[in-house]
Amino acid sequence: MSKFLIVRLSSLGDIIHTLPAFSALRKHFPDAKISWLVEEKGKDILELVPGINKIIVTPLKSARIFSKKFIQDISRLKRQLKSSEQTSIDFQGLIKSGFFSWFSGAKPRLGFQKINCREPQASWFYTDKAAPFSEDEHVIRKNLHLLSLLKIKEELLDFPFLIPEELSQTVRDKLSDLGATQDKKFVLLNLGAAWETKRLPSDKWVQLIKHLEKLSIHLLLLWGTQAELELAEKVRSQTNTILLPYLSLKEVFALIQEAALVVTGDSFALQAACALSRPTVSFFGPTNPERNGPFHPDDCVVFHRLECSYCYKRTCDRLECIQKISPEEIADLCLKRLNVS
Repeated sequence: MSKFLIVRLSSLGDIIHTLPAFSALRKHFPDAKISWLVEEKGKDILELVPGINKIIVTPLKSARIFSKKFIQDISRLKRQLKSSEQTSIDFQGLIKSGFFSWFSGAKPRLGFQKINCREPQASWFYTDKAAPFSEDEHVIRKNLHLLSLLKIKEELLDFPFLIPEELSQTVRDKLSDLGATQDKKFVLLNLGAAWETKRLPSDKWVQLIKHLEKLSIHLLLLWGTQAELELAEKVRSQTNTILLPYLSLKEVFALIQEAALVVTGDSFALQAACALSRPTVSFFGPTNPERNGPFHPDDCVVFHRLECSYCYKRTCDRLECIQKISPEEIADLCLKRLNVS
């Protein structure tokens, strides 16, 4: 029996972007044992994906290096990972992910060329490297390209999620308690993103909501962190928008699956909506929508290319790329995506 270890530790959106490669691997090796090494936050995503034989969580992020806990955790992880009779596939291209590929004892260890690794030194850990790949293409295609080392060529973008009905019903009940009845569609406004440079300011959200309030729909504010909650409360205080309670990661998936439209920046919510085939309108600032954005031809993106575009900076004093985005252009695309004239 073939055995594979997928190494994709984080982030949430990138884990979603790796799922078509997992699906292709499972399709071509239906009887294989496939394990996935991931950080704690990503476990909930993988638990919604049938076909993964074993999810291995690395606990090392919270442990101080060379502490007693670190030594205990790494010894435990080694016992879970260790096998020379498996093939590791590192989709992350970081030194730590490359190290874990080597640490697993896997032979062979598949990974990207130095030019395609986020940290070039990661390539030192691989025994086999895929041919160079254009970083201008979508990252999903890049992940599928890595499978060429296994002679797998797959064009289908399959996201094998399975959302339990009881989870969906729990979310429906929460929406009903908030007054979001099922007689109206709802549009999900995701205020958050991992980087501040990907977030829309509160005044632009307020203006966007005022454009959409005339529609016979529910507008819901989605947030995930304390900072995002503060932003959501600021927006809610100036509008009549429904502020969602804190939802678990799995509940967010169930919520997105019910949405008529998801409006968001470059974020986990965007990747989840695309994976679940929900309509999206997204806005991009420092990142490349061709590489990280939606792939459905009907989905809409607001992006203003500048001389500094694709800087991928997490902080910026100017934020001109976000400031150039107008609520009116987002609203127009929302109407288009909702088929409202």
